[in-house]
Amino acid sequence: MTTIEDNGRLGNRIIRNLAVSLLAEKYNLQVNYCNKELINKLGIELYSGNKRHTKTIELTDTNYFLIYNSDNFNYNLYAKDYFQTKEITNFLYNYLHTDKIMSNIIKTNQFKERYNTNNDLCIHVRLTDATRWNPGSTYYINAISNVNFDKLYIATDEVNHNIIIKLRELYPSSVLLKCDEITTIQFASTCKHIILSHGSFSALIGYLSFFSNIYYPEYELEKIWYGDMFSIDSDNWKKLNVS
Repeated sequence: MTTIEDNGRLGNRIIRNLAVSLLAEKYNLQVNYCNKELINKLGIELYSGNKRHTKTIELTDTNYFLIYNSDNFNYNLYAKDYFQTKEITNFLYNYLHTDKIMSNIIKTNQFKERYNTNNDLCIHVRLTDATRWNPGSTYYINAISNVNFDKLYIATDEVNHNIIIKLRELYPSSVLLKCDEITTIQFASTCKHIILSHGSFSALIGYLSFFSNIYYPEYELEKIWYGDMFSIDSDNWKKLNVS
C-alpha cells in the first residue's frame, strides 16, 4: 500500500495519509507513506502493519467507506485521491479529537505551553497558486474586527502580496510568522482565535486547534478547488461572509 506519489502540498498529503492510516490500522496493512517523518513531527503517528496482499486496488473518495466498513479486506491499496469529502474529513476530524490522539499531538507541540493561556489571534492567508480563490482582504479585515484579541499573528505563503501589505498597514503591531509549515501549524493551533482561508492547509490548522475559536470563509461547493473540509459539526467553527 502506498501514498508515495506527490499529489498536492503538505496539507493534502497529511489528510490523504491520515485517511490511509485509519484503513491500514483496521486491516493491518503495510504502507509506504509520503512525508511520514515530517508528519510525525505534528504528533500524528501513521500506522503501518505487516500484511501485504497479491492484489492491489485504488482507494478513492467513493469507495473509502465501502472498504472501511467491510467485514474482511484482502487487498493492497494505492491512494492518490484527496479524501476531502465532508464525510471523510469529519471522520478524520473526529479521530484527531479522540483523547489519545489529541493528547499525543498536544504533547508533541513545541508551543504546548500556549494552549489555553493566551488571547491571541492568528490568521492564515493562503495565496501563491491559489490567489484567485482567496476570499480577499475585506473578509480578513471584517473577521479581525469582530474578534477581541491581544496580539495578531499572520501566517501566509506570500509575504509581499498586497493583502498582507494592507493588513500590516492596518495592524502595524501584527507579527508575521516566518517559519516552516510544521512550526506554522503548531504555533497557529495554540492561538485562542484563528481566521482561516480556503484549502487543506488552513483546514488542518483548524483541525488541530483543539481549544480555539475558528472562523472560515463561506464557499459554494460547486465552485471550490478543494473538498468540503470546513463543514465541521462543532460550535467552535463559525462560517463568515466574504463580502
